Amino acid sequence: MKKLVIVESPSKSKTIEKYLGKDYTVVSSKGHIRDLATSGKGGLGIDIDNDFKATYKISPDKREIVKELKNDVKKVDEVYLASDPDREGEAIAWHLAQELGLDMNEQNRIIFHEITKNAVLEAFDHPRSIDQDLVKSQETRRMLDRIIGFKLSKLLQSKIKSKSAGRVQSVALRLIVERENEIRAFKSEEYWTLQANIEKDEAKFSANLVRVDGKKAELHNQEETDAVINRCVGDFTVSSIEKKVRKKESKMPFITSTLQQEASTKLGFGAKKTMQIAQKLYEGIDLGGHSEGLISYMRTDSTRMSDLFIKDAMQYIESEFGKEYVGKARQKNNENAQDAHEAIRPTSIDNAPDKVKQYLTNDQYKLYKLIYIRAMSSLMAPAKSNVVNATIVNNGCEFTASGSIIVFDGYLKLYHEYEQTKDELLPLLKEQEILEHVELEGKQHFTEPPLRYSEARLIKEMEEKGIGRPSTYAIIIDTLQARGYVSLEKPSEGSKTKVFVPTDQGELTDEKLQEFFSSIINVMYTANMEHHLDEIAGGERDHIRELRTFYDEFEPLLETAYEKMEKKELERTGEMCPDCGSELVYRNGRYGRFISCINFPTCRYTKNENPEENEESEETCPQCGSKMVMKKGRYGSFLACSNYPECKYIKNNKVKEPPVLTGEKCPDCGSDLVQRKSRFGTTFIGCSNYPKCRYIKKEPKDETKKASAEKKAVRKTTKKAVKKSVKKVAGDEA
Repeated sequence: MKKLVIVESPSKSKTIEKYLGKDYTVVSSKGHIRDLATSGKGGLGIDIDNDFKATYKISPDKREIVKELKNDVKKVDEVYLASDPDREGEAIAWHLAQELGLDMNEQNRIIFHEITKNAVLEAFDHPRSIDQDLVKSQETRRMLDRIIGFKLSKLLQSKIKSKSAGRVQSVALRLIVERENEIRAFKSEEYWTLQANIEKDEAKFSANLVRVDGKKAELHNQEETDAVINRCVGDFTVSSIEKKVRKKESKMPFITSTLQQEASTKLGFGAKKTMQIAQKLYEGIDLGGHSEGLISYMRTDSTRMSDLFIKDAMQYIESEFGKEYVGKARQKNNENAQDAHEAIRPTSIDNAPDKVKQYLTNDQYKLYKLIYIRAMSSLMAPAKSNVVNATIVNNGCEFTASGSIIVFDGYLKLYHEYEQTKDELLPLLKEQEILEHVELEGKQHFTEPPLRYSEARLIKEMEEKGIGRPSTYAIIIDTLQARGYVSLEKPSEGSKTKVFVPTDQGELTDEKLQEFFSSIINVMYTANMEHHLDEIAGGERDHIRELRTFYDEFEPLLETAYEKMEKKELERTGEMCPDCGSELVYRNGRYGRFISCINFPTCRYTKNENPEENEESEETCPQCGSKMVMKKGRYGSFLACSNYPECKYIKNNKVKEPPVLTGEKCPDCGSDLVQRKSRFGTTFIGCSNYPKCRYIKKEPKDETKKASAEKKAVRKTTKKAVKKSVKKVAGDEA
């Protein structure tokens, strides 16, 4: 029997086909094949008056794919739908089944959470039918996003020239603007701390004032601080010493949000980049002759891991580090978690980061190593420290000093690279001991405003508040920047972490949304909606009733906003249009701000805001003879005909450098070989007869490896020489 398997991504189709054997053909839908149409009332593709009946349309770029899939289905006896194991994947399977005429009750839905041979074969032993409740949940989410997105965006575009609004996007913007308002309203207050700098047995340590006359120490100014210093005139006495062992538990394995946060802080990766790399690691990497997914599914909010992985990992930990390093499996999920998938983990403990490094890009290696070490260390024993807390008193003033030393590194054996620790030692102290060498030092401080959101902090806030889902965080952040509502900026010189700052348009958008839609564009409403979508997925809530409840609340708010929201007037330039004599105004386009006639589209006169652009050049248009002018587009400056739009001739303004001859001939056509640069800036050797001849010279792999090995050898030799030199200098000094 011939069998067809349809997956989402083409990159994993070949891998899965190898696992399944010759009876199976694996093809890709390349994601969603259709979406809500833009026809009908309001262009929603939703018949609101007929129980929110949806009209779907095949996406233009997927028409050929659907045609090919229909032909493939005719050639086989069985069809399996193996899209991703989440709501979107379930919806993709449902859309495919509808378009391809498959039986909705047939057990043809395949679910696997990692792309390994065992996981894929196991999944095909347990097919199921399409889960209609999951489909309804995804469809409800899509309809909510379409209604809010289309209707609110249209309102904002007509009233205040904002580009879009969204169910979750606008709440994320609310968080950023709220934080900015908190910072503006913040009033810094002075406070002081008092530190005792103590020396004993040639060791120096410090103790901090914590209580005065049994009450918490609060010093508001220098006068209060000086008063405490003046009363400490007698002996400083060690009143008590407390010794204890402190345990520090390992971190939980990654879920989507924590992976994005740690990749941001530890690796400097943005959320979008992190998910793109993780997607590739999940779909499969060529490991020298065979392809294999290196991590489990990366869109998850569960910290649970499979029993088989836990067993293998614990055996590895015991054999590699010793029995005392073996911890226990723990699970701690957010109350909003669906727990539909495992945590993000390596698919095999045998694929150690250094073992597969040669097959990965630098960024892939960094992220995979972080995922691997986090999952393994989560199953290791806690780190243990001996902690000493000393209380030192003087005339009713109580100071505390702390010291700690790690006595067992536990999970830090593996995770130390991502979690820095150091010992802080105290000298040997005895109770009732008098300390003679003590100096008091008062320090002035000022309270700081709350921090702006970095990508990591915003994702953490959204997760904790139950806004959106793991798969949406990166998209939301990307959209806010693309719409010009926020910018990522360094808060100060030398700062490594960029933070979100709302733009004027972002603040205006949030202000108007809060003025007219505060009852639905808020954290609580959005979090409750996510919970309701979960209940629909579980078959516990009716999706039509949920849509109707939302729409009956939303539509009156929209009508009021159209009636009462003030329209933002276009900013005048003070100049007059040379074509029709009307006023010129500033507008925002896809490539930035520009100047145009207020009578657009009746009058189409435009000019760039930058005075250096639109300058006439000495060249004339070869098509109509008009003057050429300088313009600027998204890819830089270019020359265009001043007679636009009647004449649309343009000319690239970049001067091309002549190709460098190599002295070799092309083995395919005999033309000269030249050095070229790719679009990514890398240099390669290709035929000068391109595009007729597409020959590209490839460097021999052996030579590349040899050069790499030589570089490593030089570095190793240099390091040894430096170490030897340092030892010699140290010996001479001794």
